[in-house]
Amino acid sequence: MKRLALLALLAASPALAQEKPVLTVYAEDYVTSEWGPGPKIEEGFEAICGCDLTFVTGDILPRLLMEGEGTEADVVFGLNTDVLARARASGLFAQHGQDTSDMSLPVAWEDDIFLPYNWSETAFIYDETRTPNPPKSFAELLDAPEDLKIVIQDPRGSISGLALLLWVKSVYGEGAPQAWAKLAPKVLTVTKGWSESYGLFTEGEADMVLSFTTSPAYHIEAEGDKTKHAAIFPEGHYFLTEVAAQVKGTDQPELAQSFMDWVLTPKFQSVIPHANWSLPSKLPEADWPQVMRDLPRPDKTLFYSEDEAEALRRPALDEWLAAFSQ
Repeated sequence: MKRLALLALLAASPALAQEKPVLTVYAEDYVTSEWGPGPKIEEGFEAICGCDLTFVTGDILPRLLMEGEGTEADVVFGLNTDVLARARASGLFAQHGQDTSDMSLPVAWEDDIFLPYNWSETAFIYDETRTPNPPKSFAELLDAPEDLKIVIQDPRGSISGLALLLWVKSVYGEGAPQAWAKLAPKVLTVTKGWSESYGLFTEGEADMVLSFTTSPAYHIEAEGDKTKHAAIFPEGHYFLTEVAAQVKGTDQPELAQSFMDWVLTPKFQSVIPHANWSLPSKLPEADWPQVMRDLPRPDKTLFYSEDEAEALRRPALDEWLAAFSQ
């Protein structure tokens, strides 16, 4: 038996010797979902890094803040500007070392830590076969009959849900409580994350879903379905970009830096439209897929800086909770 055990150990030794280093990337749940970009990002980076990229999904920021300097993350992927003030204050992140002087974003970007890899605007998506006369403005949405049912995400854990809070705040200001009071009866349910909401919409459980102006591109390209549209409102749409950042205390600094070096390359950026179903942060519009260039865009982009968003987050959340506790 001892001889057999020794032979088995010797046989396993070459595999152990060839074991690849692991880059652990904390990401939002959607990244590895059916619609998410995770598989293509993993495949693309592993082709050049000689490593094993492993996604750990969930609520990134709460987990990071709880783990502190003991976190197992080497890179985070999917924080957005509305939570960056708290992320930056943690002191957990290193500089990215990238040139961000010519980004293809609709807002100015100067940040040496957080690196945007995509962007879109928040929007309500509808199916023209079920909702032939969608609201043509935010005001019409608020005044729509209560049998119009929408699904949204919980702003306490979802970046899109938080973006809706700030969208309502940026459009209605001090009148946000009244806006929520009119919207709340039309909300069929509030889901923990975007994937659950979008699943309910595609299953026909709701007429509209909180998502992004670029979401119809998935249906057109992946399903040949041209019935899903973003309702474009003249009041403007709230901008959302997601960022990657290298953890300062990573035990894989070279791999983590390689990942950051890769994010703004044309090869990575060209993956975003068809994998993340959003717009690339550093790719000229002429190089976007035709399906993205054909999508309607809002005339007005609304955006709060990270400090403004942090200052508004708590009072806006209180207004939202008050409306949904009635």
